[in-house]
Amino acid sequence: MAFTHLDEYGRAKMVDISDKSVTLRKAVAAGEVKCRPETVSKIIEEKFAKGDVFAAARIAGIMAAKKTPELIPLCHNIPLQTVEVNLGADVESGIISVTAAAVSEGKTGVEMEALTAVAGACLCVYDMCKSEDKSMVIGNIRLLKKTGGKTGTILAINISERKGVPKTEVSEAELLENHGISGDAHAGPGKRQVSLLSSESIETIKHKVNGLCFGRFAENITTEGIDLCALKLGARLRLGESAEIEITQIGKECHNECEIKRLAGECVMPKQGVFGVVIKGGKISKHCLITPL
Repeated sequence: MAFTHLDEYGRAKMVDISDKSVTLRKAVAAGEVKCRPETVSKIIEEKFAKGDVFAAARIAGIMAAKKTPELIPLCHNIPLQTVEVNLGADVESGIISVTAAAVSEGKTGVEMEALTAVAGACLCVYDMCKSEDKSMVIGNIRLLKKTGGKTGTILAINISERKGVPKTEVSEAELLENHGISGDAHAGPGKRQVSLLSSESIETIKHKVNGLCFGRFAENITTEGIDLCALKLGARLRLGESAEIEITQIGKECHNECEIKRLAGECVMPKQGVFGVVIKGGKISKHCLITPL
């Protein structure tokens, strides 16, 4: 195994990104602070002596994102276009939720900046409230989605029990080797076991069709942030942690009875839809990553 952060002599090094393209990169992360319900109520009512907990946490999160390369060894120092930190409160569960979005136009992703922003905001909440609630627990910090560069995100998973109808969105599914998505009518032997269509393609005709939702094109997987049209036949993608598909077809013939074509005068699936076969099964879920292999 080759380690990207070590040179041939085992010495630490920064990953060389000089040959990567400059693209607009976005990342969204989330986390939470588990408190006593009365602590959450006090935060909402702004009754802590140190001041407005949420206002301080937002600033802490933004500052933390800007300091990421100083906190995480070997992270690149990248220009941030914006960092947005939002907090929510649920008194009944005693949970303060934190989300952070980071955006940069550069050669490497901003997931570490988004995650660091969440961690910084959570730590600030803890610091502001620890005098009255030492039982607080920070946790569930995770990446929700990442776009830009080569990596994409599953925006929706769609299946149907029979062919010729729009698919219905589900939160998770299982890819079966040499078959497709479990429970989907289009699964089975052949070279079009799974279909993918980007949300960016859908956006180009969304204004022409009212109520256009994911699955309307009969696509199994709606993607975000990955240029599907740039993929070549034989290219492989990892979906989530373990599932893998191989691209076998790009585009397809549009049926005369295609509802989208009738309503919009065109359909993006014939030119921008991508099809593949499952070469390694596994579970996938909404917001999991799509990684070219």
